[in-house]
Amino acid sequence: MLLVQRRQFANAVVLSLSGLAALAGLFMLAWILGDVALKGAAAINWRFFTELPAPPGMAGGGLANAMVGTLLMTMAAALIAVPFGVMSGTYLAEFGQTNPLGHVVRFLADVLVSAPSIVIGVFVYLVMVKPMGHFSGWAGACSLALIMLPVISRTTEEMLKLVPPEMREAALALGAPYWKMMTGIIYRAAATGILTGVMLAVARVAGETAPLLFTALNSPYWMEGMNEPMANLTVALFNYAMSPYDDWHTLAWGAALLITMVVLAVNVFTRLILHAKRRLW
Repeated sequence: MLLVQRRQFANAVVLSLSGLAALAGLFMLAWILGDVALKGAAAINWRFFTELPAPPGMAGGGLANAMVGTLLMTMAAALIAVPFGVMSGTYLAEFGQTNPLGHVVRFLADVLVSAPSIVIGVFVYLVMVKPMGHFSGWAGACSLALIMLPVISRTTEEMLKLVPPEMREAALALGAPYWKMMTGIIYRAAATGILTGVMLAVARVAGETAPLLFTALNSPYWMEGMNEPMANLTVALFNYAMSPYDDWHTLAWGAALLITMVVLAVNVFTRLILHAKRRLW
């Protein structure tokens, strides 16, 4: 009886501490979101979305070029990372479970997931920016793609593993070639999970600053192409927050609010997709 009471007491203590930790985390999250929303709302107006940054010391201006630059680099990174990530995850799930090469690729993907983003930025700087002699949007997109790649690869692998093997066996028994079985059945069954991994990877890179400092840098002008320094929200946020001008501080809060809302929307949308998928199951 005494042993049971001790276990119940220990269970109550652990549950209480876990609940307090969860409440503390929610409180900090609400505090951060509220602070960003209150201070960033002052910068949200028509000029913020349509005008270029104003010269130092001058009032007004916006971050239109930074928004477009961030969108272009994120889209380019997704176009690079998604095909390679899905193919890599397919190999790991279908052929690399017992293959030594599969173990190596899986290990490298896990290492790359936890690699600091600034290290990836320095790597891309050395292999792209320095040989080309200038910063560019393409270098920024490649650095973001390297961050997205292992996330998409490992998510694709896990989602394909969840597809029942009986579906593969039934398709192959009916005479379907392997590629047809993968594209017509397996990918369709795992499409929601793979899309979720892609969206989470996009949300991961949406707030990255360090790799873009070494690759895309920044620009106060409209870009004529991606083979030049390109404005982006995260580096603009960093520069404006460090400036001595109050107007730039306001724009920095506006950029922080915009990035936070985009990342929050992507994560909420991803959760809704997963919830809908579970209900279908």
